[in-house]
Amino acid sequence: MSNITTNIKGIRDIMRKDTGVDGDAQRISQMVWMLFMKIFADKEEEWEITLDNYESPIPENLKWQNWAADEEGLTGDGLMEFIDNDLFPTLKELDIRISPQARIIRSVFDDTYNYMKNGTLFRQVINQINKIDFNSSTERHLFNDLYETILKELQSAGSSGEYYTPRAVTQFMVDMLNPQLGDTVLDPACGTGGFLTCSIEHIRKQIKNDADRNKMQKSIKGIEKKPLPHLLCTTNLMLHGFDLPAVKRDNLLSKPYSDWGKDHKVDLIITNPPFGGVEEDGTETNFPSKFRTKETADLFLALIIKLLKDTGKAAVVLPDGTLFGEGVKTRIKEELMTKCNLHTIVRLPNGVFNPYTSIKTNVLFFDKGTPTKDIWYFEHPYPEGVKSYNKGKPINIKEFDLEKAWWNKRKENQYAWKVSAEEIAKRGFNLDIKNPHQKADDLASPEEILEQYRTTENSINNIQQKIVDVLNEALN
Repeated sequence: MSNITTNIKGIRDIMRKDTGVDGDAQRISQMVWMLFMKIFADKEEEWEITLDNYESPIPENLKWQNWAADEEGLTGDGLMEFIDNDLFPTLKELDIRISPQARIIRSVFDDTYNYMKNGTLFRQVINQINKIDFNSSTERHLFNDLYETILKELQSAGSSGEYYTPRAVTQFMVDMLNPQLGDTVLDPACGTGGFLTCSIEHIRKQIKNDADRNKMQKSIKGIEKKPLPHLLCTTNLMLHGFDLPAVKRDNLLSKPYSDWGKDHKVDLIITNPPFGGVEEDGTETNFPSKFRTKETADLFLALIIKLLKDTGKAAVVLPDGTLFGEGVKTRIKEELMTKCNLHTIVRLPNGVFNPYTSIKTNVLFFDKGTPTKDIWYFEHPYPEGVKSYNKGKPINIKEFDLEKAWWNKRKENQYAWKVSAEEIAKRGFNLDIKNPHQKADDLASPEEILEQYRTTENSINNIQQKIVDVLNEALN
């Protein structure tokens, strides 16, 4: 077990003793804002050397090294008074005009809270964090791996499962889009930053000098509306070497669709927008009437089409419901196929997102600027001997070697088939097309399941009515 693993385990064990920290979500939030402060302090040491005339936006008495670095320093009630009455009020009101770094700190602390109540336990946590040197490339690499473990733990934090996309799926999507240095990359619902960090690692191989590095830092952006994943994402990007993580705390769906102009458009969008969610009342009125819905994934798909440059490309995770859905979903799919070349749909098997959700999902790849002529489908198979994925045995990136080998030399096979745009239009833009090379399984289509449900519901209602009639006759 590495020292970092031991340190993080120690932090978690200490926090469990504190009566103010209630559940995994609060524990993770508490741990990450403290880690952010330490990471920021370590980065400032680096910036003082590498950046000309760097000035810290944090008041001297609030700098980590001046209140946390001494393991025999402030503790107990005095420490908690300092945290609650000095540190948090000041950082929440920090003037964002001071510097870009001030803007990052303010965005992190706007909706972050201190949950710990016991100053002695708080000091013990600080002392564990101080054992990690985030300027050490070795420790930073180890922490990146551990950080992913922390993200996975969000599954137990209520409804936070939406924050994590399996790394293999993320890696595959980035590999296929193949972002290049200088491409503007956006994740409009970035969660904890998995797609962004994966894009960084992909582009980093192309960097040759500081100018290239600066270009990359200016071209990768994320938007996240919830405070905890925003904090996690900002910290994650700093761990990946970003001095000024461009992660904005916002909800893109709350801005009028017509306000998105040429200056907002990007080269690549890689995302797994929240699905199954419903936006607050009035959000849908920001969109043209033909796209109005409260379903989050549908609104994001319409917006993604809008935000892509005419030569832009996208890879988007969407549920089966988008493929076969009607009404607004139909109109958005028609818009997609009219304005973009929806060239590939990779159909993922059950369990890819276990234990977060059992909903079947797909990855849609499309290029803006030309209409769709044909759609290639690829049904991702389970590895031999596997019937489903789970927390202990998730999907593996090596499994996508099948798609990668097929990608540039496309031919129909047992997993791949092609359907014309004309055929899709005749189907009312229903994209839920089964693999013609596989034997039909015992599972009915979504439409058939819905019809079976309605039939069963009617039967139950009839039986209930007969029981009521019999009882009334007996009573009379």
